[in-house]
Amino acid sequence: MTSPIDDFIIITEVDRGPAFAAEIFQRKYRARVPDFRHHVVAFWRRGDGGFVPVSYVHFTDWHDIMAIGGACTDGDILRTMSEPERAAIDAVGGINRAVTQYSLARFAPRCDAVFGNCGDERSWGILSGLGFERVREPHLIARWSRALDEERKCELIEKAAAYAPF
Repeated sequence: MTSPIDDFIIITEVDRGPAFAAEIFQRKYRARVPDFRHHVVAFWRRGDGGFVPVSYVHFTDWHDIMAIGGACTDGDILRTMSEPERAAIDAVGGINRAVTQYSLARFAPRCDAVFGNCGDERSWGILSGLGFERVREPHLIARWSRALDEERKCELIEKAAAYAPF
């Protein structure tokens, strides 16, 4: 399946996430990129052919659940893109949505649920549109990867809550 951003955005899992996302992550969270196992970066291919990281998210694997976190985007880079590039990104719902959608397609089949912590309404708009639901206040959210009974969902919520915030 092709996307309007395929010609200038490459989204991929990278082994050394902090090497690519440290600056973006620091600006957003005022912290170092955690050394989790799964790092997904969107790279913008500039007109000169060079690639620049523009968006990032990480995933942590806890066997039957995964945690999503650390989503951030470099707004300065987005503003340097051409008008057609920005319009294409808007057409797919934004770069953060594209990175999260790619990541969910890659990681969700490996687990029963993906959990996150979300207190930001802008992020919630993206995540709820991708199937997440609020499962525990104040910020724990889940996206079920397969049909589960309520007892199993409660078990997984308890497990995720024990790790939170992540």
